[in-house]
Amino acid sequence: MSEKRRDYLTWDEYFMGVACLSAQRSKDPNTQVGACVVNRKKKIVGIGYNGFPTGCSDDELPWAREGGALDTKYAYVCHAELNAILNSIVSDLEGCTLYVALFPCNECAKIIIQSGIKEIVYLSDKYAETDIVRASKTMLEMAGVKWRKLSDCRDSVTVRLSEDCV
Repeated sequence: MSEKRRDYLTWDEYFMGVACLSAQRSKDPNTQVGACVVNRKKKIVGIGYNGFPTGCSDDELPWAREGGALDTKYAYVCHAELNAILNSIVSDLEGCTLYVALFPCNECAKIIIQSGIKEIVYLSDKYAETDIVRASKTMLEMAGVKWRKLSDCRDSVTVRLSEDCV
């Protein structure tokens, strides 16, 4: 009799892996972010990545990071967190956990709080010293939303897309 595998993904690795895989759908040439919303029963209820709103051409709108407000992506891009919440298959996200590659900005923090999400698990907080992230953390803390950096996990997950994946 064989024993079960011991090298399977933890729940955190699995859900962050889904978020990172989703990020691969982003057409942003600089920053690809994915997000995955998980309910208390460990079921995925929403997935999203950063990109322009549905119906807005990613060939016509700018992807630039610098320039006037209307000449950069910032006026147009929907963040992964927003898309994951809007793409949710349930109307009530109360008590859910959000897995996201990059710590949420202040605008996403508002949406996270209003949706009822109670925990954020993230990979990177590279903008921690910016006012936008400071404001985000202030609001999240006031609203009782906990956050933690994903640690003690494997560096990568390989996804095979061939017949030998089984």
